[in-house]
Amino acid sequence: MPTIYLLHLDTPLRHAKHYVGLADDLAARLERHASGQGARMLAVCVERGITWQLVRTWEGGRKFERQLKNRKDAPRLCPICNGANALKLAKEN
Repeated sequence: MPTIYLLHLDTPLRHAKHYVGLADDLAARLERHASGQGARMLAVCVERGITWQLVRTWEGGRKFERQLKNRKDAPRLCPICNGANALKLAKEN
């Protein structure tokens, strides 16, 4: 089953502080992001020296990933930004 993941940017990129993505092989996908070969937003982070951390994962498919992205409340889902409250949110129904 694919993994949905939440990355927390250590320094905001304009308005963005988080990235939500989907991967069949999470380790390989994170390696591509770190090398600037993944999503364009994270490639720009690499170019600008902005680091990020993997902060949450969920099992699920593209539909659940899209639901998380459409909610536009990644800061509430992030344990760095929202502490323990974040862990109570975004459980797949």
